[in-house]
Amino acid sequence: MSEEDKSHKKTCHCKSVQLNVDLYCRQMTVTGEKTVEGPPAAGAFRERPAKPTTFRKLYDRRDLPIALEHSSKGNRIAWKMDIEKLDYHRYLPLFFDGLCETIHPYEFFACQGIYDMLERGGPKILPVLPQLIMPIKNAMNTRNHQVMCNTLKVLQHLVVSADKVGEALVPYYKQILPVFNLFKNKNKNLGDGIDYSQQKRENIGDLIQETLELFERYGGEDAFRKIKSMVPTYESCLKK
Repeated sequence: MSEEDKSHKKTCHCKSVQLNVDLYCRQMTVTGEKTVEGPPAAGAFRERPAKPTTFRKLYDRRDLPIALEHSSKGNRIAWKMDIEKLDYHRYLPLFFDGLCETIHPYEFFACQGIYDMLERGGPKILPVLPQLIMPIKNAMNTRNHQVMCNTLKVLQHLVVSADKVGEALVPYYKQILPVFNLFKNKNKNLGDGIDYSQQKRENIGDLIQETLELFERYGGEDAFRKIKSMVPTYESCLKK
């Protein structure tokens, strides 16, 4: 190839590169200045639709031992049998499956049913823990604000519901905590405004922080190291 051909090829290449740069930078700001457009959003925070839950299917078929009871203090669950006599291996995972629900009465029954069972489950809870991980993971992976808030509150109750539950959760951090790391700093910034979501405990960032602190407190000596490996920005609440 002659020197002239090489020079012509180099010139064409430079023009091609410049054309691509010009196309990439052709986004104008309000002031009229050129800015480089960032990479497209990966959709990490985008809500993901949940699959139909087994919990809803069984509720619609009236196969769950629950009914809605109205009282002066609000709605509550009327259990059709003593909670202590429930088969926790069957029913607790089913109610956790319902955490993906956002529509009444399914959401109410799932959450309140879990609270009732955790409150009175005692030693029945720990053996069922491995069956709860996938429903928890599925709920968090929806990225739905309402579902995530409900799930985080349930996790806080789960950790303190019975002896050794917090420690038994540690091996499952790799399945549970990736979404925690993603949303940990996703707090609303309203300046001097009032954040009513904090009063309702619906601020995801705050709920994640509270949950991680409970994981550390009840997870044993290895908990902080495991949390830190999955959520690098987390700082120990016990070493302050």
